[in-house]
Amino acid sequence: MSIPVLDPDLLKAFVAVADSRSFTRAASQLNRTQSAVSMQIKRLEERLGVELFNRTKANVDLSSAGEGLLGYARRILTLNDEAVGKLRERKIEGVVRLGVMDDYGTLIVPPVLASFAACYPLVHVEMEIGLTSSMPSRLGKAYDLVIAMHPEGHGEGEFLRREQAAWATGAFHPVEQQNPLPLALYPQGCLFRKWAIEALDAAKRPWRLAFVSHSLAAVESVAAQGLAVTIVKAGTFPPKLRPLSERDGMPRLPAADICLHRTANLSRAGALLADHLRSTISNHLDEVSVRRATRDAIPIAFN
Repeated sequence: MSIPVLDPDLLKAFVAVADSRSFTRAASQLNRTQSAVSMQIKRLEERLGVELFNRTKANVDLSSAGEGLLGYARRILTLNDEAVGKLRERKIEGVVRLGVMDDYGTLIVPPVLASFAACYPLVHVEMEIGLTSSMPSRLGKAYDLVIAMHPEGHGEGEFLRREQAAWATGAFHPVEQQNPLPLALYPQGCLFRKWAIEALDAAKRPWRLAFVSHSLAAVESVAAQGLAVTIVKAGTFPPKLRPLSERDGMPRLPAADICLHRTANLSRAGALLADHLRSTISNHLDEVSVRRATRDAIPIAFN
């Protein structure tokens, strides 16, 4: 014996009658005639082999079978709407301009964009990486979305994650013992550059700018060679670098808030990307941290 298929149109009529306790009111809600709704309920009852309502001249009440079906009917209709909505969203087209800091743009955001593209293949994302201090002020003109870094507790936009600033240098070079301390930093306007100089000045630690670049890879490479000390985010700490702390004579650094900024007149495509970034970026960062911790735990043999 085959299992009957529950037609969503019939279920929609059933839920309307169940909610309104009236075929007349249900017909008005569905923009159909009362006889058409009655025929739909009759077809559903015949298909299931049960009576769904106890009908009298005064009332239309759910039978025990109808009460048992109502919850399932609502769930089926909800899933139907979700499925249709997702399929329709796949057809959404548009271009979204995204601004993001270098380390997130090279490590964190790409896998997030890959999963987004799988769901919305007609949405094209144009991403620019760099210093994000001035990017939020250019929303609407140059960017639709910006993932920016702010001092802890002072960032506008939607909070995504808190990152601890951390000192770092090459794994096998005690460069932190040099006086003055050589630094590899970003140009002026970088929050980490500002924090590094302020922290060292407050600690009365002499320093010098040994290397300045807009390139994250270049700054990290210079530090990895033992030529300087730099600052990175703890959540994206490069495996080729060694962390430095107060035990190494380095002053404590503040934490930063990573926030998502949206332009005022964001398109539907932009809103979908913003929601996807907000819901997934923390999970991706956690996965990166786990992968790096596992990789760094592998013993290395030196000959």
